[in-house]
Amino acid sequence: MGPHVSVAAARMRKPSWKDPRLLIGLLLVLGSIAGVSALLGTADRTTQVFAARNDIAVGQTVTESDLAVVKVRLDDVEAAYVTVENGLAAGKVALQRVAKDQLVPKQSLGSSDALDRKPVTIALEEELPEQAVPGARVDVWISMPGSNSAFEEPELLLPSAEIAEMTDGNATFGSAKTTVVMVLVTDDQMPKLLGAQANKAKVSVVWNPAGVIR
Repeated sequence: MGPHVSVAAARMRKPSWKDPRLLIGLLLVLGSIAGVSALLGTADRTTQVFAARNDIAVGQTVTESDLAVVKVRLDDVEAAYVTVENGLAAGKVALQRVAKDQLVPKQSLGSSDALDRKPVTIALEEELPEQAVPGARVDVWISMPGSNSAFEEPELLLPSAEIAEMTDGNATFGSAKTTVVMVLVTDDQMPKLLGAQANKAKVSVVWNPAGVIR
């Protein structure tokens, strides 16, 4: 039997379990299966978290009836949101607006003592542009009463105040067409705005498209 016949015969023999080539191939297959399983397991990992059923305004007490449960993949940012597993603590209020269907960030909820802005109602006879919606920013101007039934030069009181809510004020303020805008005001700004309203100042609200404090 020549050398070529011997090599061919060796290749034709059924591999043994001790054959290192077979063991290496088996390890490669098992490693591939384990990798795919791990990948699928990660892809299927979802977390139950709370989302807002409707818009949640700043200062609103939040209960589970205000929330819906959704399953999402959060991965590394899971700790930033309110999960069903951890639950919703009683007595929490919204420290920032949460839009409808938005996931609820932990930092958006807290105690009422932590509120640094409070909603104040402003009744307007002029119309605002359609872009002026809850969450948008507006500038609030005041004109104090002057002599001879005139008003003083307008003064920018609240730059880039956030709108908390908007409603039709006709039922509350009579037959005149009015819009009730609730803007969020800090404690430092509050006395001047309330004083202006008490002294029957003319209050105007202007949409601020830039949405930033100047």
